[in-house]
Amino acid sequence: MSGLAPRGVLAVGDRVRFGDRVHTVVGLSGTTVRLVDEYGSASLVLFSHLVGSEGFALLDSQPGAPALPPFGLLDTVPEPALRKAKFFEQHLIEVETGVRPDAEPGTAPRPEFDPKWRTLTQRLAAKAEELTVSGTPVSDRTLSRLRSLWREQGVWGLVDRRSTRLSSALGSRADERLIAVTVEVLAAQEKISTGTRGRVMRQVEQLLADRHGADVVPVPPRSTFYRLINALAEGGHAFGAATTRRSQANRPATPFTPGMAARPGEVVQIDTTPLDVLAVLDDGVTGRVELTIAVDVATRTICAAVLQPAGTKAVDAASLLARMLVPEPMRPGWPQVLRMSASLVPHARLMSIDARLEHAAAKPVITPDTIVIDHGKVFVSQVFTTACRTLGISVQLARPATPTDKAVVERTFSSINTLFCQHVAGYVGSNVTRRGSDVQAVWTLRELADLFEEWVVAAWQTRPHDGLRSPFLPGKALSPNEVYTLLVARAGHLPVCLSGEDYIELLPAEWRKINDYGIVLDYRTYDCRELGPYRRQSSGIDVKGGLWEVHYDPYDLSRVWVRDARAGGWITVPWTRAAMVSAPFADFTWRHARALLSARGGDDTDEQTVAAVVEDLLTRAGAGPDRKVAARTRAAVTVPIRPIELPALASEPEIDPEQVPQDALASGVVPFGVFDAFTDGSRR
Repeated sequence: MSGLAPRGVLAVGDRVRFGDRVHTVVGLSGTTVRLVDEYGSASLVLFSHLVGSEGFALLDSQPGAPALPPFGLLDTVPEPALRKAKFFEQHLIEVETGVRPDAEPGTAPRPEFDPKWRTLTQRLAAKAEELTVSGTPVSDRTLSRLRSLWREQGVWGLVDRRSTRLSSALGSRADERLIAVTVEVLAAQEKISTGTRGRVMRQVEQLLADRHGADVVPVPPRSTFYRLINALAEGGHAFGAATTRRSQANRPATPFTPGMAARPGEVVQIDTTPLDVLAVLDDGVTGRVELTIAVDVATRTICAAVLQPAGTKAVDAASLLARMLVPEPMRPGWPQVLRMSASLVPHARLMSIDARLEHAAAKPVITPDTIVIDHGKVFVSQVFTTACRTLGISVQLARPATPTDKAVVERTFSSINTLFCQHVAGYVGSNVTRRGSDVQAVWTLRELADLFEEWVVAAWQTRPHDGLRSPFLPGKALSPNEVYTLLVARAGHLPVCLSGEDYIELLPAEWRKINDYGIVLDYRTYDCRELGPYRRQSSGIDVKGGLWEVHYDPYDLSRVWVRDARAGGWITVPWTRAAMVSAPFADFTWRHARALLSARGGDDTDEQTVAAVVEDLLTRAGAGPDRKVAARTRAAVTVPIRPIELPALASEPEIDPEQVPQDALASGVVPFGVFDAFTDGSRR
């Protein structure tokens, strides 16, 4: 037993405020406190009534036990210094109580240290004399100073501070002006190519001379200066990969706050990244493709994904938005366990609301309330923003060069590379240093897209995610489908149905005249019989000068759609030269063909000549530098917009499938009918 009074307990001699007067505690008996005020009047008060009375305050108290030491810091003290501090603590306890803490219970105090017969000053003097005789010379004044530190800080106050002094990585003799300039030069390395420490040293010397004069600020030797640079550049990656350095510099200065959402669709993040897999685009041509995904923050569901050749356009973002709002259909060959009816998702209850879910795969249909995008031209476009505004979706722009604003989708890309891409033939790694010596592409773009969609349903939606936890099951990680099942019961499901006309609305638009020969779009002529009543007529839209609204698909220029402002609906108008090209083609193929024709000295405005070049380009897909352009075209048009089924519009001619050659149906090319001189001759 130490004999010290417990800390925080009322003791005899304490001064307290009770009522409107100051009292001194002169006695304690059980729960009764005897008080004497400043006028000498005594009173007995219950302890509970005293401390619970209004205005009670402990003004000052007699010294109690010393403060608790910082136990964690004591672990950093060298053993000799800690042993010395505990040695003095034992002797100071004897000074305070008269008995050392390691004494046997019931041991009486030694006469020279008995608090009943010796004052504190006498006890300190006796202890100083005892320690000096035993080989530890110390004065009573030093013991008094150590006692004060001990009562304030515990045993930590008795530790020799020289043994716990923190070392400075910069050195105590480093000039502050040198440090400031070095920090400035290291910060400037963010935007430039990675160099050596020698370059930094030379830049520091020049900047010091310009600001303070030559040889005014001393520069340490090269080895010492390099140590200073290493200390100041710690964690900044100043001499490593430039991409890592720029990424670290983009970290926000404020604390990172993760995106939060309480219901499905409350916040959806969209972004695009190159996929780390080589795909076969056409006839053996290989290349990396771009993956655009939409991720729901609340459930981590990958709502939709689009795989396209490099150079994703605004129409891709619009088609991604359309895919989010429709169920994911089951594919031929998919196992039945991937059906929504076989999953945890409440299929039966949702079917009563949305009949489209009858043959859907086990991936929720989530209607977004807010979509977070970056400043890429793919998303910050009139097509995408108009589509979101029409559907009642709020668009929120992330801050430039701040990937933490879209942290969920950025982390999802990393998970896709780890969980999917590295297991696919043709995986090339995130950079050339991770690429194998003989990487071969095996899957076509369409096959790769099918594999990815099946992986999303089979693996991603059923895989437990460490960021998805229920407050009722904090120790269990949940899958996106499990979280959706929990949240949809509270938030509900509101289906948004899109028709074929809705998809046309999402396509980019141009404004053109309807001439006698049809509509001209980028030196291509489109014409059909349904345009007859509108030739040389104004659309009635004065703001656009009477021009007509024309929508087109950049990945299939074989037809366009004209808004019939008078009768309502759309008119499908085919390309007049489509018979010269055996397969659908994209806008970048047309522009490349015009560039080839212009380079040969031909007229790149001649529609028939350009069409011939396009056909030649597609048939020569196996040779020359034009292979990738042809491959991108073939790959782009073979990626179907599967969730959207365009209804047959009134202007589209009906074709009997039995009269169409089977090879044409297999290739997806619809042939033209036989020329009828009487029918076509009656056309005006």
